[in-house]
Amino acid sequence: MANVEKASAAPLVLIANDQEWSARSLESILVPNGYSVVRAYTGQQALERARTSQPDIIVLDAQMPDMHGFDVCRALRADPRFSATTPIVITTSGPSGRTQRLEAYRCGAWEFLGQPLDGEALLLKLDTFLKSKRQVDILREENLLDSGTGLYNMRGLARRAREIGADALRRREALACVVFAPETEMDAEDDAPGEELRRLSDQVGVVFRDVGRGSDAIGRLGPAEFAVIAPATGSNGAVRLVDRLGGAVEATRIPVRGGERSVRVKAGYCAVPDFAEASVDAVELLLRATTALRDLKRGGETDRIRAFEQVSLQYNS
Repeated sequence: MANVEKASAAPLVLIANDQEWSARSLESILVPNGYSVVRAYTGQQALERARTSQPDIIVLDAQMPDMHGFDVCRALRADPRFSATTPIVITTSGPSGRTQRLEAYRCGAWEFLGQPLDGEALLLKLDTFLKSKRQVDILREENLLDSGTGLYNMRGLARRAREIGADALRRREALACVVFAPETEMDAEDDAPGEELRRLSDQVGVVFRDVGRGSDAIGRLGPAEFAVIAPATGSNGAVRLVDRLGGAVEATRIPVRGGERSVRVKAGYCAVPDFAEASVDAVELLLRATTALRDLKRGGETDRIRAFEQVSLQYNS
């Protein structure tokens, strides 16, 4: 029933624009076409109302009086309290060439539009964006996504593993599963280290989400373990994936209560060159990658990465 009610409710658009005539013009396009509207007049107000009202779509002007619209967009995309699936459209009455458009996309906007707006084209874009967002929201409500990061949870990752595995089988392609564990030193004065680690892990998940490949399925296996199912990726590609994603996390100062922390990453992986000839399914690959990671952590080595084959060799020696 909740899904039906949400689907039937008027989608909410946050219009962030301090120019009254421009905001009213946009509102006159949206409201007659079934949207409801909430307004913000500054960048800071846009941040606050985006977090509290959780709009379905944000239409954000680039020239806000206190912050540039690009900075507002970056702040929202970096905030785990704001849904990563919410489309953000940035509009501008200023320069709207290729340089500005690329910068808008880099900061997380789904679209960048110059004035005057084409009302019919805008409505078609918003309708497409809204359908995409609602599909992801349905997945979230079906408990396939992790609420802290927007990544797949274990159930969702297992489903995607089977889907990606079926495709790799049909194409006779390589397939790799990599499991990551972020590690950091907790301060002695931390009064709730488990809670602090969870918050830090949420932020790490956001980094994985932002830098991961669109073709990969990225999920959270537990409070501090993340997994990537990478199609068309063999052993060498899995190592490069660890270097790229692990390097992105380690290069990021993760904001937590009281300051920032640096994070180290360890990883285990299992990869096959032709999934059609493999004796295991994709979920088993994921379990083997997890085994490799936990073996690496249990041994206390300084190595960053371990293949499942290395674990097997150790047990057989």
